[in-house]
Amino acid sequence: MKILVTGGAGMVGSHVAERFAGKGCQVIVYDNLMRSAIFGSDTKSVEYNWNYLRTKKNVVRVKDDIRDRAALGRCFKKYKPDAVVHAAGQPGVGFSLNDPLEDFSINAAGTINVLEALRDVNPKGVLVYCSTNKVYGDNVNQYPIAEAKTRYRFKSGKGVSEVCSVDMCGHTPYGVSKLTGDLYAQDYAKTLGIRTGVFRMSCIYGTRQFGFEDQGWIAWFAIRFLQGKPITVYGDGKQVRDVLWVGDLVNAFEKFMTGKCPSNVFNMGGGPANTLSLLELIGILQDLTGRHVKVRFDAWRKFDQKVYVSDIAKACQALEWRPRVAAKEGIMRVVEWLMANKRILQHADQG
Repeated sequence: MKILVTGGAGMVGSHVAERFAGKGCQVIVYDNLMRSAIFGSDTKSVEYNWNYLRTKKNVVRVKDDIRDRAALGRCFKKYKPDAVVHAAGQPGVGFSLNDPLEDFSINAAGTINVLEALRDVNPKGVLVYCSTNKVYGDNVNQYPIAEAKTRYRFKSGKGVSEVCSVDMCGHTPYGVSKLTGDLYAQDYAKTLGIRTGVFRMSCIYGTRQFGFEDQGWIAWFAIRFLQGKPITVYGDGKQVRDVLWVGDLVNAFEKFMTGKCPSNVFNMGGGPANTLSLLELIGILQDLTGRHVKVRFDAWRKFDQKVYVSDIAKACQALEWRPRVAAKEGIMRVVEWLMANKRILQHADQG
């Protein structure tokens, strides 16, 4: 099986590549290595994963941009992948507000380029699209919430399901561009025959993640703790997200790609059993590291949600899948990895 992973040097993409290469598949990693530039940092980040994957058997690396249709087409024609995991994207809400055109070119135009490249060489191929919970926009804020000492929670106890409307709400340009790719992936399945799995992801975290303040908050907080640097919390810190260990995410991708599940849309996160507030993460990091850092509080950011928790029942049933790594265990793995790779901390963005 040949698998092409766009954004393959990112945290999600690199774990996908490592998993399938280890199973004997030929994996083509396609990345332009621009993550740090997106977040306005002059430090290197995903270059670590790029070099890491160079050591892996069955991995071919292609440095190029999904917006370059000619280059993308040449790559697809050369390798003729059976399946694509489309993890490339611009993941920052703040970036999308500052530069909506660039955000669109990467997330929306880049996605249709990938779909067309796959259709050209393998019209019955499989595509996994890394979508986001941001496609639901501020419709999520219509769910009644309650406040506790360290967190907010949905009063219903259930998460947001795939039937939540995406209409008539504020998405941010990021949410719109990702929704565009989400809808194209669905339509290419229904009208053009590509089998697509659209995974609307909540907070995915794990080793080899290079967090910035605007994206990758678990890794960002962990890095700041180990650096002894202050953390800024926007809002009161009680905002809650469901979190999913990256290996559990890859398990879901694998079950879709290698199984017989037809094209579908899945919410993908830790679900109600794996939720975390910012204050709770700070407490866990204090316990794990034995350190305290200065925590500064600032105003809520526009479009921040107090609670987002995925209802993952559909994915659990259709894919015979469930999260296996609890939040505290996963955070401990992240801290241990960072401590074992201290040069990462030395070169991480100082902010």
